[in-house]
Amino acid sequence: MKFNIALLAGDGIGPEVIDQAVKVSDAVAKKFDHEINWKPALTGAAAIDAVGEPYPDETHKICANADAVLFGAIGHPKFDNDPSAKVRPEQGLLKMRKALGLFANVRPTFTFPSLLDKSPLKKERIEGTDLVFLRELTGGIYFGEKGRRDEGETAYDNCVYTRAEVQRLAKKGFELAMTRSKKLCCVDKANVLETSRLWRETVQAMEKDYPEVEVSYEFVDAVAMRLVQWPNSYDVLITENLFGDILTDEASVISGSMGLMPSASLGSDIGLFEPIHGSYPQAAGKNIANPMATVLSAAMMFENFGLLEEGKAIREAVNKALNEGMVTEDLSDGGKSFGTSEVGDWLAANI
Repeated sequence: MKFNIALLAGDGIGPEVIDQAVKVSDAVAKKFDHEINWKPALTGAAAIDAVGEPYPDETHKICANADAVLFGAIGHPKFDNDPSAKVRPEQGLLKMRKALGLFANVRPTFTFPSLLDKSPLKKERIEGTDLVFLRELTGGIYFGEKGRRDEGETAYDNCVYTRAEVQRLAKKGFELAMTRSKKLCCVDKANVLETSRLWRETVQAMEKDYPEVEVSYEFVDAVAMRLVQWPNSYDVLITENLFGDILTDEASVISGSMGLMPSASLGSDIGLFEPIHGSYPQAAGKNIANPMATVLSAAMMFENFGLLEEGKAIREAVNKALNEGMVTEDLSDGGKSFGTSEVGDWLAANI
């Protein structure tokens, strides 16, 4: 098969980890007789510096015409530390999600047997954890009307959802649950928020279409607590944009390192695949960043194409690397560690 993949390295460690995902993807393509045509494009702070816009029209054109997008990370301290900045790297990510119709963020959290002791949670609490969050990406408070009034003394951010937005995200959640253990949790704050009541009644109305799926409804604060108490009690969770943003970062540390968790952002036509970690600018250019989350995001990309064996080959290589200690310094426990590019070369060679 032939694929055109938009390649958005972004900022900070983004270019370094993306390079390793490209190496691994090319090794998979060679092994399984595929052809990948990479289409690099600017985004984030790098794009602002180059053209003054975090998601340029040219980048959108490349993404819209691609079969998938492989994405690194965006963000830079010079914008983080300037509250008055009118243009920010993160605006490019929000614009890209909206423009490409990427409404469902798929965030798995799973454990690696060789790394159970690296989690901040007790081994017996996390063993067997294998859950997936589906976070709605293009609605809610991030995209609602916002501003200041009373001469800047009052700020407001409106949270708005339509039933159709909830239905399309919930549909993906039900469908995913049917391929797993047929358990779905709708996370909301229906005791306080009207948007959450819309979420809950919409999902309740859809239950009849998926009679095999056991559906539960939990408040977001209760889920935040249970994620650190019994994360392995969850399977598929669906939630709105803000709640999902917070809970998925909480869940990400269960595995022992944010540098291990991949993600996908899906729409009706195209998918974007990215590591969950940020741009980590302090490590940029030092060849110390963990590339495995980005490499596993490439595995999700192949699997989204229906190429399950290709995804499996990547996952097996990553597990082998972890078992044999071919890791970057964040996983080395002060022992021998390897550089970002060395880990990428090893993974590609083992595929």
